[in-house]
Amino acid sequence: MCLLLGSTGVGKTLLLKRLQKLTQRDKPADLGEAPVTLPTVGTNLTDLNLKKKRITVRELGGCMGPIWHSFYADCSCLIFVVDSANITQIASSCIQLLSVLSAEPLHGASVLVLFNKRDLPCTMTLMEMKSLFRIDDIIATSPQSITTLEVSARSGQGLKEVLSWLDSLT
Repeated sequence: MCLLLGSTGVGKTLLLKRLQKLTQRDKPADLGEAPVTLPTVGTNLTDLNLKKKRITVRELGGCMGPIWHSFYADCSCLIFVVDSANITQIASSCIQLLSVLSAEPLHGASVLVLFNKRDLPCTMTLMEMKSLFRIDDIIATSPQSITTLEVSARSGQGLKEVLSWLDSLT
């Protein structure tokens, strides 16, 4: 089980729909137009058929943050999504990430931090985002293996790297 977490509006649902489309064996790899999404209230379960395995991704709505911990027990990996275009949300996203990483049941989980919405012109650079999050310090002190990527769920930028990361997990 892979958990997909992040604040409301960061693009988790669109990311999951795009990843699912990329892993469909009978469909062309062209993503086409981005589908309309609504904020997730509750949870979405999606199976991704990767090259080496099948993985279930559980997206938890951002509004469910206070009860995310209820879903940590069965989690082997975690994708945490940050809206890199929403500067006002950066501090709360960082606090959420630190809270998630400190949870005992997730200490053995592999973690992927995605800086989403890279296609928007008002986004900070990856270096600026990592600096604000103090990612180097987090990686140095965290018991988890942490990877960071820049993505755009809307355009598809970086999504193949997300699938490669998922496929590389044991």
